[in-house]
Amino acid sequence: QVQLVESGGGLVQAGGSLRLSCAVSGRTISRDAMGWFRQAPGKDREFVVAINWSNGNTYYADSVKGRFTISRDNAKNTVYLQMNSLKPEDTAVYYCAADHYGNGSSRPNAYEYWGQGTQVTVSS
Repeated sequence: QVQLVESGGGLVQAGGSLRLSCAVSGRTISRDAMGWFRQAPGKDREFVVAINWSNGNTYYADSVKGRFTISRDNAKNTVYLQMNSLKPEDTAVYYCAADHYGNGSSRPNAYEYWGQGTQVTVSS
């Protein structure tokens, strides 16, 4: 059974940092593109960042460029999201997702596997 488990969310003041982790079990991620998405209350799920499986290229939403960094450790089957200079508008549930042989799509329906999400709340 494939499981993606996010952790590291919490409450932080504006300007602060958090590091999210997504630990994957039941499959290896070495040939998966990994993505992070987020969903705020009353809004659609939106793309945050992705990293492709073959060359490590990364793709960021404009709203997080320069503040967020995705990385992956295939040996640990884990992907990370370092979030700096957080803003109240970053408040959302953050989800990680896996796309086998993916290129790092920004479309949620490209991803086959999803975690349950972790809440990030940024206070002003």
